[in-house]
Amino acid sequence: MTRRAPCPPAPAPLEAYVQQFDDRFASLAQRRAFRDYLHGLLLPRERNKTLTGLAGTEPDLGAQAPPAQRLQWFLSESSWEAEAINARRLEHLCQDPATRPHERGVLIIDETGDRKDGTKTAHVAPQYLGSVGKIANGIVAVSSVWADEDLYYPLHVQPYTPACRLPKGKADPAFRTKPQIAVELVDAALAAGVSFRAVVADCLYGEHAEFVGALWAAELPFVLALRATRGRWAPAEAAHTPEDAAREVPWASPRRPGGWTAVVRRFRDGHRETWWAADVTLAHEGPDQPTRLVVATTDPAALPAASTWYLTTNLPRPGSPRAAAWPLPPADLAEVVRLYGLRMWVEQSYKQVKQELGWADWQVRTDRAIRRHWHLVCCAFSFCWWAWSRAPAAHSPVADADAWQPVLAEPPQPAEAGWGKNVGGGRAVRRAPERAVGAGAAAGAGLAAPLDHALALVARLVDGAPAATITSPA
Repeated sequence: MTRRAPCPPAPAPLEAYVQQFDDRFASLAQRRAFRDYLHGLLLPRERNKTLTGLAGTEPDLGAQAPPAQRLQWFLSESSWEAEAINARRLEHLCQDPATRPHERGVLIIDETGDRKDGTKTAHVAPQYLGSVGKIANGIVAVSSVWADEDLYYPLHVQPYTPACRLPKGKADPAFRTKPQIAVELVDAALAAGVSFRAVVADCLYGEHAEFVGALWAAELPFVLALRATRGRWAPAEAAHTPEDAAREVPWASPRRPGGWTAVVRRFRDGHRETWWAADVTLAHEGPDQPTRLVVATTDPAALPAASTWYLTTNLPRPGSPRAAAWPLPPADLAEVVRLYGLRMWVEQSYKQVKQELGWADWQVRTDRAIRRHWHLVCCAFSFCWWAWSRAPAAHSPVADADAWQPVLAEPPQPAEAGWGKNVGGGRAVRRAPERAVGAGAAAGAGLAAPLDHALALVARLVDGAPAATITSPA
């Protein structure tokens, strides 16, 4: 067998990371382009991370320069398989003790949209884009991510193709709704060996019968959001929406909470928020029914829309008649709030992926090239955590803010929405102390090295994450 020609190394420590993928590329040109692409994605953003931006050439005329042409060929025409690269990335994430998924994390399903002009690019059409909050011309991706209180990383991603892009519209065999794509992503996560406490998603998925039914059929735990005004059939005098059911729960004041339970949520910046949660009854959902309806809010009297969650879950209530025989371990109100609270990771982390790593900066037209760009961005993001976990341990204000200190609270005693409880027989595992990410002076003048920018990026992610909490109630 012919010995492989050596590849010009990427800047350290990126080289050590990308070497794990070398056997997935058939040629020296592919291995070199992989290094150049990730290096460009990881550099500080001074312009959009298009191919000319990644190659460091002039925006217009520079597209014909050899460095940009090499990356164009690598992204659009070369013969490597993006799914094989993603499988290798997940393999290393699952094997690394710093990023290995565990039973207290969650599998988050979400979608994100970005503006794109024209009609020739695959999957692009007028559709609702969450990033702009309205219908606009663009592309939507459905993704699955794994998260806990310490980290987050993407697992799989698939583009959504609107019916108008298919010859037979919604009757076309290739058409799939976002929840149908989500079912495939859950299956892919299970096939990759990813452990999680529950599947978590917003109301687009929580109100989709096919998606919820697939989770039931697979006996997978879930905590899914519902709209406050989602109506149900019920007698005229009964509650008809989750909000109606929540307003029937007695409440007088924090000292006389009635049917509400105080739950303390802690965050990475050190601040705490007291939320209130309750099991409510609505139609066929209730505390002792197969499906529970949980309401969590900052103000049980007003139920503000911006800080009230209406959640449906198949995790049984501790002590309920179904808990002993149910195949899923029980979860108290604090645990349900903790699980759905981890979904906020996606909203914060997408900002970093898009603003720093160029998720939507691609200028290609084919489905294969778009998917490849997304997978390469996922590799760059995973490298940030890989570098973070190997950075020298040092004093960190983030770790101080997250120290395990007792929380003093007035009666009634709040439950803690966080670590410190054994769920489903599993042991609550605390990660190693925080690294001093993004701290200290730069190593020297000039361009930031990939490690410097990677640690700074992860620092912003960690600072905004939901925090782990104390080992026992206050």
